[in-house]
Formats: sequence, C-alpha cells, structure tokens
Amino acid sequence: MNPRAIRIAVVLGVFAVLYWIAPPDLPVCGFRWLTGRPCPLCGLTRALAALAKGHVVEALQLHALSPLAASMLFALAWRPDYNRHWPACAAAFAIFGVARIVL
Repeated sequence: MNPRAIRIAVVLGVFAVLYWIAPPDLPVCGFRWLTGRPCPLCGLTRALAALAKGHVVEALQLHALSPLAASMLFALAWRPDYNRHWPACAAAFAIFGVARIVL
C-alpha cells in the first residue's frame, strides 16, 4: 500500500474518532493549571472535534486557529517532507498564544 494513502487514512481515522468521541472537559493543560491562562494550544482538541462534526463556529470559538491546525494535519499526511509552511504556521500559533496570555 502507498505510504501516503496510509498517512491520509490515519488522519481521517483521527477525525473519525474525534467525530464519535467527545473529548472530556477536564483541564489537562499544565500551563493553564499553573497560571490560569490558556496556552497557545488550549482548546485545540475540542476544536478539532467540533470541526470533525462540521461545527465550524463552535470550533472557532474554542480555538481560532483550529482550521489551520486541521489543514496542517492534512498537509503532514499528504506530504510530510514538504515543510516550507510549517515555520509560518508555528509563528501564527506562537503569536496567537502570546496574545491569549497577554489579553
């Protein structure tokens, strides 16, 4: 089987699991537990689960960069050696994270 097809199947499988299983509302982020402020990735799992169910507005409320994270996962599955856009995406998450902490 084609390695690309396997990677895409894994990503689609993750979204299928997120579609059927709702993540818990437990505070599992150590940064948030210690500081009381959200980290750059807080809410991303629940947002990806909402995206898997087609609830785009809810996903954006949980984490504004959830569509970017989903597209990054699909890009990673499609072509893992093609990482030209990853620094820009990481910078977007870092800027968003700093803004969440400061504001």
